[in-house]
Amino acid sequence: MDGNTFSSPTPFTPPTTEEDRLSWLRLIRSRRVGPATFLRLMDEHGSADAALDALPDIARASGVTDYTPYSRDDALRELSHGRSRGGHLLCLGDPDYPATLAALTDPPPVLWAMGKLRTLNQPAVAIVGARNASSLGLRTARKLAEGLGYHGFTVVSGLARGIDTAAHGAALKSGTIAVMAGGVDVIYPPENAVLAAAIADQGLRLSEQPFGLQPQARHFPRRNRLISGLSHAVIVVEAAEGSGSLITARDALDQGREVLAVPGHPFDARAAGCNTLIRGGATLVRDVADVIDALEGSFAIATPSTTPTAATTPQSDTPPPAKPIDTLTLHRKILAALGPAPVAEDQLLRDLRLPPAAVAPALLFLELDGRVQRQPGGMLALA
Repeated sequence: MDGNTFSSPTPFTPPTTEEDRLSWLRLIRSRRVGPATFLRLMDEHGSADAALDALPDIARASGVTDYTPYSRDDALRELSHGRSRGGHLLCLGDPDYPATLAALTDPPPVLWAMGKLRTLNQPAVAIVGARNASSLGLRTARKLAEGLGYHGFTVVSGLARGIDTAAHGAALKSGTIAVMAGGVDVIYPPENAVLAAAIADQGLRLSEQPFGLQPQARHFPRRNRLISGLSHAVIVVEAAEGSGSLITARDALDQGREVLAVPGHPFDARAAGCNTLIRGGATLVRDVADVIDALEGSFAIATPSTTPTAATTPQSDTPPPAKPIDTLTLHRKILAALGPAPVAEDQLLRDLRLPPAAVAPALLFLELDGRVQRQPGGMLALA
């Protein structure tokens, strides 16, 4: 990767007063103004205030009548609400604004952040993948995230179910950034509320959207470009053809980032996207050493000591005690955790976080029903 990928040719001057910050918020929140339009207006008019004054005439010339920019009162409410919830408003050019995003051709002019801003100072690698991930995929994501943290990388992902959740959880102690599609305070999916709180406490949640905004389908592609933009590389762990993870990979290529993928079984639809990426030239990843090799030379990579500290030592896979689970739900969990690639039964137990006595009857039923196949060496796979 080119060592100059993240150099910004012209530093952008950030707002210097509270009124300037309100004007920036008004401009970027105004209808039909996105990052590229914001930057063009600032270049043409010299300030956000001047751009706001010009917007109605520009809209009228484009055939849009009765155009009104985002109001000062609304911008003030957003700023006050965000700060009262513990948010930090980062403007392009601010010292804490991530340099990797600032180097993009269309960086978001404003970002809301919740958590530890110093997380943005570490080199970052994104891990993304399937929401309906297999047991093997989840385990791979955890191991990669732990290893990257051990080598001094922040792990970036999108807080989605499956691979994202596994990567964030494994990187909590070393540093992780969750990029949100909606407001930084709106947790989606809702079952990740506890994880999101932990990320805000130990890492960082980030969004270009206003506080309180519920994510919609159109927001996720924009979120994906920030995941790749923050990172020096994007690793895809399980992705079906046409999935959002492949959109993130394409964004990464457009942004000059490294794209890496974990290969999968050719009969597993969850691996189809990764296999296609590898066939197209993406770096094949077997373990964290492959990632380090791919990034070596781009920047300084931390060399961990032979005796890792508690904060960097990969966490044990030993499951905590689990609550009872009904039979139908257990069947679904087992089938979702398995794929065409064989998985050891003891690993399946660790991934399900259930004792053998609870899982054995369900496995036997699924075997007799022809949905699970037991293979030599205590291995299990979907039939």
